[in-house]
Amino acid sequence: MELSLDIVLIVVFTFVQWRITGLLLASADRNITGAGRRAARTGIFLFDVLVAVSYSFTFSPLLGRLRIPGRIGLVMAAAALAYLMTATAVLGLHWVLSVIRKHLQADTNPGRRRALNVAGNVLMASPFVVIGYGALVERTDFRVREVDVPVPGLPHDLDGLRVLHLSDIHLSAFLSESELARVIDASNELRPNLAVITGDLISSHTDPLDACIRQLARIKADAGILGCLGNHEVYAKVEKRTVELGARAGVRFLRGESRQLRFGDSVLNVAGVDFQSTREKHRYLQGAERLVVPGAMNLLLAHNPDVFPVAARQGYNLLLAGHTHGGQVTVEILDQSINPARFYTPYVYGLYRSGAAAAYVTRGIGTIGIPARIGAPPEISVLRLRKV
Repeated sequence: MELSLDIVLIVVFTFVQWRITGLLLASADRNITGAGRRAARTGIFLFDVLVAVSYSFTFSPLLGRLRIPGRIGLVMAAAALAYLMTATAVLGLHWVLSVIRKHLQADTNPGRRRALNVAGNVLMASPFVVIGYGALVERTDFRVREVDVPVPGLPHDLDGLRVLHLSDIHLSAFLSESELARVIDASNELRPNLAVITGDLISSHTDPLDACIRQLARIKADAGILGCLGNHEVYAKVEKRTVELGARAGVRFLRGESRQLRFGDSVLNVAGVDFQSTREKHRYLQGAERLVVPGAMNLLLAHNPDVFPVAARQGYNLLLAGHTHGGQVTVEILDQSINPARFYTPYVYGLYRSGAAAAYVTRGIGTIGIPARIGAPPEISVLRLRKV
């Protein structure tokens, strides 16, 4: 499914850039002559190459494989993606307005034509406004969300336990350490009993992993800080380093292992697994059933929420995951959320249930691809376990 969406986007963006190139070439031919025209055509061709190369950097594994400096690659990828998304929206709106104008061209009322032109210009500017708002405002509009999670048969001493859940931090060119520090300060005000991190601390191999862990270590939680690794730790090839830095700072990352935490007479068993690729669904949580502790409340940390049905069958009471960013760019249409993550998984954001088991998927903190959030603000989650 991931591959099919990538192919769809490549086809759409290629068509859009082909149309824009055609319009630019036609304009150059009309308005420029001689050597200037040749220079303009060369510039247009080089621009197409730059867009194509920059867009290829949106595929995170490629940055690590080519050892391209992370900040440069991320900025180029973000610029290309923002440009292509905006250009696609503008081109689509231009086509719609052209159809409307053609349909109403017989209308001789000059006031109505002027009103239509003004409305059309405003509409054409809207993609730039939306992207700007998502990048400059909503991207760092960190919100606290407290959620009650009913757990059948929850041990008495775990009733009301508060679990802080952070994910998808992506400390990089588009999330500074000072912005992450704001998240940690807000988290400490929530007085969690336990803090968990579900992967993607950084975006690329040159991002400041040590700074991210330094900030996470500031979290004050009674039972400490546990976590699991995400796909970007894999892409950046920093799995081992993340575990080592975390251990020194008091942040324990669980890789196919579990830890039992006692609260009064009750036991919370927290297990963690590495990122589970959707391309290997037949191997989801292989061996993770051995980490389930009978009689305890079993909590699984996994970056990818797609593993939820398997986790429920294995006996986990609760899964905490991220990965989707809540869609990152999402639009509500007829009470339905439309966003890219829906192409990948039915578990995009919020609380889900399967029999007696539950899963919570957070929107996370940072961004990937385009450095903007639209309709999916970053989230600091606090889950309260409730006995039912």
